[in-house]
Parts: sequence; structure tokens; C-alpha cells
Amino acid sequence: MKTVTVELGARTYPIHIKAGLLARAGEFLAPLAKGRRVAIVTDENLSVHLATLQASLTAAGIGSEAIVLAPGEGSKSWATLEMLCDRLLELGVERGDHVVALGGGVMGDLVGFACSILKRGCNFVQIPTSLLAQVDSSVGGKTAINTKAGKNLIGAFHQPVMVLIDPQVLDTLPIRELRAGYAEVVKYGLIDDFAFFEWCEANGAALLDGDLGLREYAIAHSVSAKARIVAADEHETNGTRALLNLGHTFGHALEAETGFSQALIHGEGVAAGCSLAFGFSASQGICSGQDAERVAAHWRDVGLPDGLAAAKVGASGARLVDHMRHDKKTAAGTLPFLLARGIGQTYLDKSVDLADVETFLDAQPR
Repeated sequence: MKTVTVELGARTYPIHIKAGLLARAGEFLAPLAKGRRVAIVTDENLSVHLATLQASLTAAGIGSEAIVLAPGEGSKSWATLEMLCDRLLELGVERGDHVVALGGGVMGDLVGFACSILKRGCNFVQIPTSLLAQVDSSVGGKTAINTKAGKNLIGAFHQPVMVLIDPQVLDTLPIRELRAGYAEVVKYGLIDDFAFFEWCEANGAALLDGDLGLREYAIAHSVSAKARIVAADEHETNGTRALLNLGHTFGHALEAETGFSQALIHGEGVAAGCSLAFGFSASQGICSGQDAERVAAHWRDVGLPDGLAAAKVGASGARLVDHMRHDKKTAAGTLPFLLARGIGQTYLDKSVDLADVETFLDAQPR
């Protein structure tokens, strides 16, 4: 078993990674539960994984109660948050108890935020079941819900006390969701690890085809990279953690334009957004056009969108920039961008003129 530690002083926590770990979850949760019943929050698509988890808890002498929600971004809402908090209170969840988030990024975001505010903060454990959640959203403590104004605008930093990652559960994941999660894997190479990007070019297709060893390696490498960044800048105050947003400013604008719907799911938006970030960097003379094309080519090779046309977004540059103005990273009217001097050379730029971004977007093929 691979264990990665997120070093946060008194709130340090482990991330355990091993095929078959879901069936052993009771071993890891028993010391936390201390005889108390565990509340599990999951979605309707994960009944098989829920049954495995509850059987493991029962074998470890732990009682459990499942709260099953509707899948998808629609559950990251005020209404679902209120219902979830009410249900957890009905179950008698105490501050010292541990709520389990079993699912993808939606479940992790929603459950984490509910636990951050329930009784002014209770414990939770992440058991991510999508590749995107395993390599990104389950680690680092960002929790949130969506509002009419945009995605993830209401939330809190609230770290889990443990993350259990079982790469084997990815076998039940639709290929589209698997590809979307893979975008976040590649992102770590694009940020500051050229050698890992080369590894992705060589192994990405086989990883997506089901090679368990490659999946375990990619997850462990990605989680280690994120743990290092989170430990250096937990609350995104010194600019280090902002690097994890590569592709997200462009990507969230595309997601907003498509109504945060199944038309363009998050990882697809990140892939297209990374291409646009590199393309914009090249248009400003910051990085080479060859690097921008190399990034786009890898997305095409693995079946991910490499820009506006592939993402089926035909909106004008002005409309997409208007979506960007609602980005939660905006400060004093300035929106910072993650740009690149090359593959593995991402940096934070707070001087980008949105008029230049608009011009660049208008020039992209639709």
C-alpha cells in the first residue's frame, strides 16, 4: 500500500492508495469510529460500492447509515446542503464523529462543506470513486456548492482526516468520466513536471484502457504532487496552490457557457482550458507554439477536447470573458491567470489584459 501524507501540523492526514482498499475500509475506520455509528453520504449510482463499504464496516463491528443523493452537479446546491445537514443532525452526528463521503468530486465537495458547518465543524473521510476525485478534489480540503452566480462560490477549506483510494473502483467508471479525471493527472505534468508529462504521453492510453499498475502509479504521483503544494499553501495565500488552477479559468468559463451540464463535464473543461492557457501563452510570445500544439495533441490522442471547437462552445470571446469576471479568484478587480513558459513551467500572471484574452478567444476555431 502506498501512503502519502498531507503535512498540515495538527491537521496532518494520510492518503492510503491500494487496489482492493474499499473492501478493507473498516480496518481503517474502526480506530476513528470508536464504536460510534458512521454516516455515509453517496449517490444513487454507487450502490455496489456502498454495499462493499457497509459490509467492510459491519465486519469491523461498525454500524452505518447511508444517505443516498441524486448524482451530478445539481446536488451541489443550497437545497441539497440543507437537506443533508438536517439528515445528519437527525442521525445524531456529533463533532467528534466521522462522516464518510463516498463518491466523486460532487459528493466530496458537498459532504466536506456540510461537515465544515455542521456543529461548527465535524470530521469527515474521503473515499473517492472517480479518477478526478482520486487525484484532485479529495485531497486538499476545498469544499463548496454551486450558486446561480457560478461554480464553487460558496464553500470553505475543511480538511478530511483520511483519504482512502482504491484504483480498482475505476473499473466501473464510464470511459468519459475516466478521461475527464485523466485531464487532472496530466495537469500535474503541465504545472511543473515535464518528465511526468512525457510519462503521460507514453502511458496515458494504456492507463485509460485499464492497466491497474499504471493507474496506481499515476494516482500516487498526482496525490504526492498535490500534497506537497497544499502543505506549502493550504489556503491559497502565497500563490503556490494557485498553480493547481491551471486550465480552470478558461475551463470554468466553458462550463458556465454550457450550464455546468453533461454537455461539458469538469475534466473536459480542464483539458480544453489547459489548451487555451497554452495557446494564449503562445499568442503572447510567452511559450512556443510547438509546446501549445504538443499539449493539444495529447488531449486529442486520448479523446479529450483541445479547444473551443472540440468542446462545442461557440460563444464569443466577450461572453466567455464575462463568465471569467465572476471567477472567485478575482481580487481588486484583477483576475490572475495561470500561463506557461513551456510544458512544466506554469506561473501565475496578475497582469493579463482581459481585452487580449477576448481577442485570443475570438480567433479560436469554432
